[in-house]
Amino acid sequence: MLEHEIQQAIVALLSDGGLVEGLSGDNFHDRVEFQPLIADGSSRRFIRVFSDLNPCCLGVVPASASARDFDEFRSALAIGRHLSRKGIPVPEVLAADSRLRLILFEDLGDLRLHGQLKGETESSLRPLYHDVIDTLIKMQIDGAEDFDQNWCYDTETYDLSVMIERESGYFYEAFWKDTLFGEDVDGLKSEFTQLAHLAMDHFEPLFLHRDFQSRNIMLKDGQVRIIDFQAGRIGPPGYDIASLLIDPYAGLSGSLQEELLDYYLQRLGRCNGLNVGRVKNSYPYLAVQRNLQIIGAFAFLSGKKRKQFFSQFLMPSLVMLQNRLADPLFDDFPVLRRTVAESIRLFGSRFSARAPSTKKIA
Repeated sequence: MLEHEIQQAIVALLSDGGLVEGLSGDNFHDRVEFQPLIADGSSRRFIRVFSDLNPCCLGVVPASASARDFDEFRSALAIGRHLSRKGIPVPEVLAADSRLRLILFEDLGDLRLHGQLKGETESSLRPLYHDVIDTLIKMQIDGAEDFDQNWCYDTETYDLSVMIERESGYFYEAFWKDTLFGEDVDGLKSEFTQLAHLAMDHFEPLFLHRDFQSRNIMLKDGQVRIIDFQAGRIGPPGYDIASLLIDPYAGLSGSLQEELLDYYLQRLGRCNGLNVGRVKNSYPYLAVQRNLQIIGAFAFLSGKKRKQFFSQFLMPSLVMLQNRLADPLFDDFPVLRRTVAESIRLFGSRFSARAPSTKKIA
């Protein structure tokens, strides 16, 4: 897709929507500037748009013109508008061009929760994380109301196939096989299936973001804002709170994770008709699912995509997974335990000088 074509489309949306007063094709060179931004794990392109030297909006366009990228565009547009109608603090959709799969979002600035954590003490983090958790619960409950599963570009629900193919399978293929060049492990896929079924046994369906971590949570004017919601679907609430608490970018201590999980369950318990006991029981299994997924993602992004930023989080994520699997709850997963221990040994010998010290986790 030509850069000039994208810029012309952005200008047309700004002008037609009255987003920039008096803007025309003749004067936009003097009034509008474009700044490409570096994406995290996404293949989409992000363009910050300035009008009269002030941040105006954020343009998002897919990497290609594939059918899947078009479906992702449709999901971002539909789910974004849905969440906004429900009062969820997502960036406002300002305008869109279906032909180019271009969306103009409200610009939320650059401060992410991840950036805010630097230099903060755990005591100072509690109020901030309480705000984030309260926002998460509102999104899970209100976002599920009137949610149309036809908006989903990936799968309509978080189900067994997602867990086995996109999470535990992601760990096995992208990390164990492609990064460590590990041999086939007898019995591991059977344990992956067992893990997925245990997670499904406690399924309590709500709206699922599926990547609710500190780099997808913005802070603007002291308020929590949520981005990267286009893969939203119906799923278990325990997954998103696990994504937040075991987030390797944040590195929360085990004691703070436990405290924040208790806070989440207490607040969630105020919602009528919700079985909080089922959510609590699902948490350990969903936390392992998420842990496997992020290891696979970090391996893929740092390896195949050559985004080395993510490689630093592989060892902490492995150690976190090993500690979690040490819980007697996972005594029936000996093959997975051995595979993770061997992963730490192999990864440490090949890629790290030494593994970090372990911490007890929630």
